[in-house]
Amino acid sequence: MSVKNIVLWRILPVTSLALACFIGYVSQHEIPIGLLFAIFAPISKGVLPSHIFGHGKMKGTPQVPDDLSPQPRPEKEMFLSLPGGYQMPQNGIGMCCRASAYDDELVYRSTLWYLLLGGRHIDGAHLYINSKAIGRGIREAMRRGVKREEIFVTSKIFPTHYGYESAIKVAKAELENFGLDYIDLFLLHFPSSPPFVRSPCTKEGKGASQCRKETWEALSELRNQGLIRNVGVSNFAVKHIQELEALTDVAPIANNQINFNPFVPEDVYETVQYCHARNITVTAYMPLGGSWQRALVNEKLADLSTELGKSVSQIMLRWALLTGCAIIPGTGNPNHMKENLDVYETELSDADMKKINELKYSAKGFMHMDMAKLD
Repeated sequence: MSVKNIVLWRILPVTSLALACFIGYVSQHEIPIGLLFAIFAPISKGVLPSHIFGHGKMKGTPQVPDDLSPQPRPEKEMFLSLPGGYQMPQNGIGMCCRASAYDDELVYRSTLWYLLLGGRHIDGAHLYINSKAIGRGIREAMRRGVKREEIFVTSKIFPTHYGYESAIKVAKAELENFGLDYIDLFLLHFPSSPPFVRSPCTKEGKGASQCRKETWEALSELRNQGLIRNVGVSNFAVKHIQELEALTDVAPIANNQINFNPFVPEDVYETVQYCHARNITVTAYMPLGGSWQRALVNEKLADLSTELGKSVSQIMLRWALLTGCAIIPGTGNPNHMKENLDVYETELSDADMKKINELKYSAKGFMHMDMAKLD
């Protein structure tokens, strides 16, 4: 049999069948986009995805010793004030976008390690499909002595589930997944869905703007019921924020979680300045310079690291804190958790801050999605 016939009659049919099975498997999931992330994030690192090959087999976060009790919280811990008198710890942990964030056993261990080491702010999302594992870690930490009222839990609803009834359903499902009586902060994850992906709201013929408004009204109602304490947004540009601010008898915007670091374009700086002026707290993800972590290869930051005796990561996290933002660096490594929590001890002078602020636009090829262009 020729190579052409082997490809045509054997390899191609098998590949087509496998692809069809994979598409069918993903499409049947409650959150298909989330499942794709959970599969390809590990694969991109050369790791078998737990959602296909089983949880608890991935190497990474070590087991938490049975006799480990809660350690003191950071002495110089900082907080941001939210509506209703609530306080958000400025230093948190992100539960996304790394291979270990998609293995339930490693997520459980990461959550437990973080809380026992003194951290209190956990950033999750419906899209990450790991809320049950996070909840297990929270409950075990509480069993060991961490108080629920000290723990700050964030979740998010993805645009594929926007709409009044759908938002109510997702938020209540997250409460059940976490095993909690309330969620501290619930965010709209993005302004709108990816192209050709529809939500229950858009299937009714409604536009992205109307779907955001209905979702906000639903989450505001849950806030009135005490199931959610604060409502916010993520990846929103000024125009999207102003749209929600125009609504009446709804929850105030408590937070905007965005990609923020010295290398971002001017429009992102303008969004942060707008939020600060409107008493909307900002959570900065990717503070090291985006997916490519530009800060780690910047010569000026390397020199500053040597001068201060601190890692570039610690310097950038401290920079974000001093700009008035919360941070949510993601890691499953307990040693890195300790280092991240220690950033409160990192001192940056006005001159140091000036050097970092002057890094604007110095990272060529910085990848940035212009949220203002989204509907």
